Amino acid sequence: MRQDNKIIDISPDILEHAAGGDIRAFEDIYKTFSNFVYNVALGITRDKADAEEVTQDVFIKAHRGLKGFRFGSSFKTWVYRIAVNEALNRYQKSKKEKSRRVDYDDSIESQPADRSGTEEIMRNESETRCAMLLERLDQDQRACLVLREIEGLSYKDIAGVLRIPINTVRSRLLRARQALLEKAGKGLMKDEM
Repeated sequence: MRQDNKIIDISPDILEHAAGGDIRAFEDIYKTFSNFVYNVALGITRDKADAEEVTQDVFIKAHRGLKGFRFGSSFKTWVYRIAVNEALNRYQKSKKEKSRRVDYDDSIESQPADRSGTEEIMRNESETRCAMLLERLDQDQRACLVLREIEGLSYKDIAGVLRIPINTVRSRLLRARQALLEKAGKGLMKDEM
């Protein structure tokens, strides 16, 4: 599931032009990083609409913040940091909204699912199970796991993006993997019964 993460950080000239208002330069930035930002957001929020919204918000913030970018870290790290923060915030907001919707849905009669929706779920069972397992991790563990296993970032890059020590990255990844194995094992035992 790991993607090739061999993007080259964008040239300082393009960043300077974009910071000066050059729309084409900003388009280059968007084209270079939008898929990665979306994938990070999707991995954390586990919702396509939320991931799209996060991606838009990230590039709005990046556009506004370009003038203040000081090249202290790579632009890629800076964008990832914005993406992770936005995705975590969106996830928390969505979680609250879903909780309210569940309360509302419980108070009204439910309608049976149509056949096409059921068939689609059956085809994507593996992906759905993975998403459910990720959903059970705390947000810090999920962020580390998505950045490492889906985006393929190094431990050092993850530490830079999340602004945490590299040993914290290691321990969060270890705990996340252990939790996934435990939860997956419990799920398999339930399926066998």
